[in-house]
Amino acid sequence: MDTVTAYFSALGLSTAAGLNAYIPLLAVGLFERYTDLITLPAPFDHLGDPLVLAIVVVVGALDFVGDKIPVVDHALHAAGAAIAPIVGGVLGLAMARAVDLPPSALVPLGVVAALATHLARTGARPVSTATTGGAATPAISLGEDGVSGALSITAVVAPIVAAFLAIGVLVVAVLLWRHFRVFGLRIQGRGPRDD
Repeated sequence: MDTVTAYFSALGLSTAAGLNAYIPLLAVGLFERYTDLITLPAPFDHLGDPLVLAIVVVVGALDFVGDKIPVVDHALHAAGAAIAPIVGGVLGLAMARAVDLPPSALVPLGVVAALATHLARTGARPVSTATTGGAATPAISLGEDGVSGALSITAVVAPIVAAFLAIGVLVVAVLLWRHFRVFGLRIQGRGPRDD
C-alpha cells in the first residue's frame, strides 16, 4: 500500500464504519491475519489477533441482530454516533501508520467520513420506521450491512474503486437524509407542501 491508496482505503473503510462499525474492523482484522494485502504496524496488528476478532464478531453479531429490530435500532444508532467516528478514526490511523503518514493526514478523514455517513443513516431511519411501522427496518439494515461489507473489502482490494464508492455512498446518504427529513416534516405538518 502506498500513500495515495492509504487515503482511498481510509475513506472506504471509514465510510463503511458509518454504516456498520464492526464490519470494516472485522475485514481489516481478517485481511491482516490471513493475507498480505494489509500489514499493520503495532499496535494495530492486534486487529488480526484471534481474541480481538472473536470480540468483534460477538459484538458485531449483537449489533447485526439488534439493528433489524425497530426501536432497538434507534438505541444502537445513538451509541453509534460515538462508536462510528471512533472506529473511523482508528481505521484512518491504522492506514496512516501502515504507510508512515502523520495521523493528522487520515484520522480527521476517518472521523468525518464515518460520522457523516452514520448521521445520515440515523436521520433517515426514524422516518422509515414511522412510515412503514418498522416493517422496512430489517431490509434497510441488511442493505446497510451489505454496502458496509462490500465497501470494506473493496477498500482493501481496490482502494481507488472504494474511494469512488465511498463518495457515492456519502452523497446518497445525504440525499436520502434530506428527502426523509422533508418527508418527516410534512408528516408533522411543518414541511413544504407539493400543492
